[in-house]
Amino acid sequence: MNNKKQIIVSGTRPSGKLHIGNYLGAFRQWLELQDDPDNKCFYLIVDLHALTTPFESKILRHSILDFAATFLALGIDPNKSVFFLQSHVLEHSTLAWIFNCFTPMGELERMTEFKDKSKLNAANINAGLFCYPTLMASDILLYKPTFVPVGEDQTQHLELTRNLARKFNNKFGKTFPEPKNYALKSLRVKSLSDPTKKMSKTGDEALLLDDSPTEIHRKLKKAVTATTSGGKSPGEENLMFLLTHFGTPADVVYFIEEQNKGTLKFSELKETLAKRIADYFAEFREKKKELLSRPEELAESLGEGSRKAREVASRTLLEIKEKIGLL
Repeated sequence: MNNKKQIIVSGTRPSGKLHIGNYLGAFRQWLELQDDPDNKCFYLIVDLHALTTPFESKILRHSILDFAATFLALGIDPNKSVFFLQSHVLEHSTLAWIFNCFTPMGELERMTEFKDKSKLNAANINAGLFCYPTLMASDILLYKPTFVPVGEDQTQHLELTRNLARKFNNKFGKTFPEPKNYALKSLRVKSLSDPTKKMSKTGDEALLLDDSPTEIHRKLKKAVTATTSGGKSPGEENLMFLLTHFGTPADVVYFIEEQNKGTLKFSELKETLAKRIADYFAEFREKKKELLSRPEELAESLGEGSRKAREVASRTLLEIKEKIGLL
């Protein structure tokens, strides 16, 4: 075992409903990192980022609790990881302002996500959306991480974070590490209704983690495949991909053999896959339901995690303030 633990920081924005692509692409890998005794993981719900696009307070409050229950029900363990709410740790906002003052507007203007979200929300291009990357940098650098698990859509923001760390270090002395991207395995689950596109959180194209067995079966039954087997269409490959992650070894062997022989029956594949996915998340659904029935305990868990996060964040911010002359 290493004498010094690797510090891991990652989080997610509380919006929409999570689907199996989110699970395979992020959560399952976060759990693997959490269970490695050489790691110290900080996992946060970045609720301040949710304010940058149109929202309703009641829905946001519900989403935060829902995401908290999801994290815990999937296996994020507050005894192994520091699990907390971004807005409960005020140091995030303070450091974000400091970083704003060190970040040229030109660097923020070229951020791809800002451009994309500005097009989607032309009536709400706000300063928070513009400064999203500097808040994300503060989310990361407060904990001086070694690695940051991010998907492809966030690599540009992580590079800005590394640049900010380097710029600060050069001006005020060594303070931050330049965190590396712990590249999450590229597990792109495709839409059930259009398997040429990535699965999103809308309509019948996604298998949500909260879906009941009946709903999973209904959605998979409608999933686009091909008129005949053997051609390995995008829809067929998507279902086979899901089978490799949720099916039994015997399932995988059987359906690959059927696929290679050109005798694969899509109805049979869908029935098997629906049962396996429903069974896989059965414990999660029950645990999440139980957690949501006790919102005061969820709030207590987030409060304790936020207290632990503040212990680290406050030390980092004190060091920064002293170096830049605020103390």
